[in-house]
Amino acid sequence: MHILTKNIEFPDISEAAADGLLAVGGDLSTERLLHAYNKGIFPWFDPAEPILWWSPDPRFVLFPKDLKVSKSMKQILKKSSFKVTINKAFKDVIENCAQAKRKNQYGTWITKEMINAYLKLHKLGYAKSIEVWQNNKLVGGLYGIETNDSVFCGESMFAKVSNASKVGFITFIQNSQYKIIDCQLHTKHLESLGAQHISRAEFVNYL
Repeated sequence: MHILTKNIEFPDISEAAADGLLAVGGDLSTERLLHAYNKGIFPWFDPAEPILWWSPDPRFVLFPKDLKVSKSMKQILKKSSFKVTINKAFKDVIENCAQAKRKNQYGTWITKEMINAYLKLHKLGYAKSIEVWQNNKLVGGLYGIETNDSVFCGESMFAKVSNASKVGFITFIQNSQYKIIDCQLHTKHLESLGAQHISRAEFVNYL
């Protein structure tokens, strides 16, 4: 197990454990976060834990060209009952993601420290939010990090009404220029939309 110091350096990602855990400690400074994402590393930890840094192999990703949209979702998108925007309410989106209840999960990994760190990244243009509105109310959204013109690292999403986050995600992907969307870890929801596993080495090539 690698313990990070004040120096903004990480061990080589090939040294990650089988579950993807690479290092412990450090901080959530802008410099360290950007350095991590550009090396295929991301933070993920419970509030009672120290900061944990991960680089799983394989990596769960979505190639926009492989996006799957069901017939029912196509109908929902056609009805246009939702309005999708980008970077109009980043703070609201990340706070809603932190409050969202998830199956088999107690509490949230999106702590106040995490929120403040990603707000700084947003102000610098690295963190993006996608908002979904219905009747002028925020009902869904997602946020993530743009490492370069080719890669968007998705972090979390939320929905207050059925299909809201899915509409935001699909609309964002269909109108993006990215070559690959980093989903980090497997979920059945994202698999149904076309996400798949690739090797960590292949993913890092896009960075």
